[in-house]
Amino acid sequence: MMDNGNGSESLIRLENVSKVFVTDEVETHALSSVHFDVRKGEYLSIAGPSGCGKSTLLAILGLLDTPSDGTYFLNGKPVTGLKLSERARIRNREIGFIFQAFNLIGDLTVYENVELPLTYRGMPSAERKRRVQESLERVGMSHRMKHYPSQLSGGQQQRVAVARALSGDPLILLADEPTGNLDSQNGEAVMTLLRELHQAGSTICMVTHDPRYAEFADRTIRLFDGRIVEESLESVKN
Repeated sequence: MMDNGNGSESLIRLENVSKVFVTDEVETHALSSVHFDVRKGEYLSIAGPSGCGKSTLLAILGLLDTPSDGTYFLNGKPVTGLKLSERARIRNREIGFIFQAFNLIGDLTVYENVELPLTYRGMPSAERKRRVQESLERVGMSHRMKHYPSQLSGGQQQRVAVARALSGDPLILLADEPTGNLDSQNGEAVMTLLRELHQAGSTICMVTHDPRYAEFADRTIRLFDGRIVEESLESVKN
């Protein structure tokens, strides 16, 4: 595993990563020469205005997209040129996703939504049950495991989505505007939950356009027009 020089292990390392989209012979440079690390146990926020490349960057980190140039190391191994099947396996086992729109399946119960990624692994049912129950307890939603997403508030749905991300015991949690569809009270509650998970040892990388929520993280990278324009360490949070 890589080390970034300060004694802390790098889970993620991007080296001069660029992403160019070509449509109708027009090139759009979504990312240009992005370079940074995410260390084990760190809480990193990626901030910036709409259209600056935040979601493109998170898609590359989550192996949902590939860079046009540069190298991406995950847990010390280059993942830029892997086959689709291998990328899917890594996503399922090593990355937990938390989306703005929750992405829960409407005709599955809370329990079944959290269990689904584990089923894809071929995990024995007893182990799945233990992990699902433990994850739902961690987010305070075990009492709703038989409910369907339509029976839950937005804040509750996002808590279930966090439980689903946690159940696979991923190396890193990737959160894409996790409060974007929530009112301020529920948004604060989800951010508090993420902070508690980080304090318990989770590594988190979160995209946000809201400066208030960026401050929950240990460190913030700010993007503008596809480039890192600023990096700051946040003060210690209570």
